[in-house]
Amino acid sequence: MKLYQALRNVGNFRTVFDFGGRDVAHWFPGHMAKGDSSQVNPNTFVVCFFNMKHIPFSGRNPVFQESLDVRPHLLVLNKTDLTDLSNKQKILKTLEKKGVRNVLFTDCLRQRDENIKRLVPMVVEIIESTPRFNRDENTNYCLMVIGVPNVGKSSLINALRRTYLKKGRASRVGGEPGITKAVLTKIQVCERPIMHLLDTPGVLPPKIESVETGMKLALCGTILDHLVGEDVIADYLLYSLNRLGNFSYVEKYSLQEPCDDIKDVLKRIAVKLGKTQRVKAITGVGNITITVPNYTAAAYDFIRAFRKGELGQVMLD
Repeated sequence: MKLYQALRNVGNFRTVFDFGGRDVAHWFPGHMAKGDSSQVNPNTFVVCFFNMKHIPFSGRNPVFQESLDVRPHLLVLNKTDLTDLSNKQKILKTLEKKGVRNVLFTDCLRQRDENIKRLVPMVVEIIESTPRFNRDENTNYCLMVIGVPNVGKSSLINALRRTYLKKGRASRVGGEPGITKAVLTKIQVCERPIMHLLDTPGVLPPKIESVETGMKLALCGTILDHLVGEDVIADYLLYSLNRLGNFSYVEKYSLQEPCDDIKDVLKRIAVKLGKTQRVKAITGVGNITITVPNYTAAAYDFIRAFRKGELGQVMLD
């Protein structure tokens, strides 16, 4: 098909996503309650660790803002390798209007991230310029790492240990939410000054006010996929990519042109990757076994490609 025809079809794509009256599942298992930031020790300097990956604003838990306004804190926006930072200044200005001035962009999975080296000096400077809740001569610092699930809180701790102590990981990490189940003991991340961090479970608001925000959180992996539905997440991803004019999926999956039909896209992905399944079909002459596309497996591959940055750097907010 000619390019002109393909682009003309794009003009007929959806401009609004139909959620079908769905309400995003409030993924709030028991271990999340243990991460209540209101129980923070008054001597703890809190690191607010939110998600930079595609959603610098939707990835913030508003409950944290209420409990941390009177406490010195630093906003760490992680996974910048997956995000288009051309509008970095716009993000900073928007955050400043919301009263957030101490911001650090990081990529904690890089072996050497220069911004990781800036974290400890920033923490010391912020604490020294802020009245302490409990004034004493103790120069040891204790930080709590908090944020929504699956944004890389444990990876931050491991990156700091790797940078300042030349030691390996101390916190388990994974590619899905819920790896950290409870508030851990203090983990030392720096010798000069002596600094310890507390890893905590990811915490989502008890109620996600907007279905659109909930879908962005699900797309970025802060909610378990099956609670929302892989097919729904994949459809929202397709809608978002088309809306942003990002048609990288066409080349990746060898499609002929951009498409707005998720079932057709998943079918083509399944065929290309060999993700099929054999099912029994009842006919008038008896049961037969046929091979059909595995739409769930195709949807999972589509979503995973987005989360790994294989579909380009995408900003959803």
